[in-house]
Amino acid sequence: MSPHQTARQPLSEILRELSERPQPSLSVGELMSRVGGRAMGALLLIFGLFCILPLPPGSTTLLGAPLVLLAPQLMFGAGAPWLPARVRAQTVATADLKRGLPKVLRWLERAEALSRPRLLFLFSAWGQRAIGLVCTVLALVLILPIPLGNMLPAASVSVLALALVQRDGVLAVVGYVLAALSGGVLVLAANLIARVALQLLETLSVA
Repeated sequence: MSPHQTARQPLSEILRELSERPQPSLSVGELMSRVGGRAMGALLLIFGLFCILPLPPGSTTLLGAPLVLLAPQLMFGAGAPWLPARVRAQTVATADLKRGLPKVLRWLERAEALSRPRLLFLFSAWGQRAIGLVCTVLALVLILPIPLGNMLPAASVSVLALALVQRDGVLAVVGYVLAALSGGVLVLAANLIARVALQLLETLSVA
């Protein structure tokens, strides 16, 4: 497929083709080559979606690494995405993609069909940097080994990235709301863990 055809192909279609390939695994570098010269938002969207999938333990840490490197590039206004060779060599099993992607792709296809350019002021140079900043913070959360702590941050990154790709300000607002919810849930979880730890310490000290 030519670069021009790839640029016009919906991301949901590209991901579906990748999940149906016969090779046993897909590397980050192969994924970047398949996406071609698309904007940073496309790669943020794809890696964000991968972090939502029910992959084996530790996968979020590996797949969150590209997000940690890409999101700051968006924040600082980089023109083209860059990842080091070590990250590009990381792989995900095709079988895992086949199990998890169909549900995610149904959501993505609907979003692609319904979204359209609107509230474009949210995608000015500073607006894109703001999305990059929020995605950077969320990416740092994603690489932490927090049980079930990846769903909301990954969804937030995915929605913000899709908003960037589609230039849809309504999606951007939804993404910011999800990011705020992610922060609130993490704060509540941290407080709960801290309280449990204090109670355990008090119980041990009394004993």
